[in-house]
Amino acid sequence: MPITDAAHTNHAVLFGSHTSSLARTDPEFVEVFDNFAFDEVASRSLLPVQLRLEVTLAALIALGAVAEYRVMLGAALNVGVTPVEVKEVVYHAVPYCGQARVFDFLHATNDVLTERGIELPLEAQSTTTPATRREAGFALQAAIFGDRIQAGYDNAPADEVHLHEFLSANCFGDTWTRGGLDVPTRELLTFAMLSALGGCESQLKGHIAGNANVGNGRVVLIDVATQLLPWIGYPRTLNALTVEAADATADVAGPNAIAALWALKAAGVVEHTVDVPVLWRL
Repeated sequence: MPITDAAHTNHAVLFGSHTSSLARTDPEFVEVFDNFAFDEVASRSLLPVQLRLEVTLAALIALGAVAEYRVMLGAALNVGVTPVEVKEVVYHAVPYCGQARVFDFLHATNDVLTERGIELPLEAQSTTTPATRREAGFALQAAIFGDRIQAGYDNAPADEVHLHEFLSANCFGDTWTRGGLDVPTRELLTFAMLSALGGCESQLKGHIAGNANVGNGRVVLIDVATQLLPWIGYPRTLNALTVEAADATADVAGPNAIAALWALKAAGVVEHTVDVPVLWRL
């Protein structure tokens, strides 16, 4: 099965002239995978390539796939994902994947950036202080998830309230309020990580609703899940879509909008790299 022209083109955009050593040792596998990931799957996306790479990096962190992360990090930088955005993807992973998993990815990121001549540390992105982190985090939680945040505090057993405080101050106040990435992008990163982790259906359901509340509806979430498929596999992809389908709040842009978008793309009206805010408005 020869590699298609589209797969060659998309691969070159991401990786330049680099050829995997697997092309020599496992040529049939490379042909099948490249045609699938870099032609069939890539051609199904309406998202900017930079965003596709960011959610892929997030999923690879969740999977613990350091070697593949290094490769895709190079691709992300090649297509214009900035060093600050890359670092924010890694930092954002800590509350969801844990520092034990993210530690190696932080070092891998620093290695790749240093190899490219990028001076570290990068410009600081924190927007909160020890005195403001809890209030700022809670305000952002409430803006995304509404009254359920205060209800979580009110209904929590006394010996669990501190976990809600940690979520507000640490997860949201320390991390989500940072610069470098906007809130809709951070919600998509969270969706990608929870999908890749597996076994997080309750959290995944909550963040599907959160995505919908910040404008990432069915069109965007299905697009992201599709782009993750080659990297996280069918079971976790289909599981994420099952959770999404069960959450009516995610249907900001439903099946009719999806069909309309693909009709526009087929007619050449919508380009492959349509801005995400265009999707949010549908």
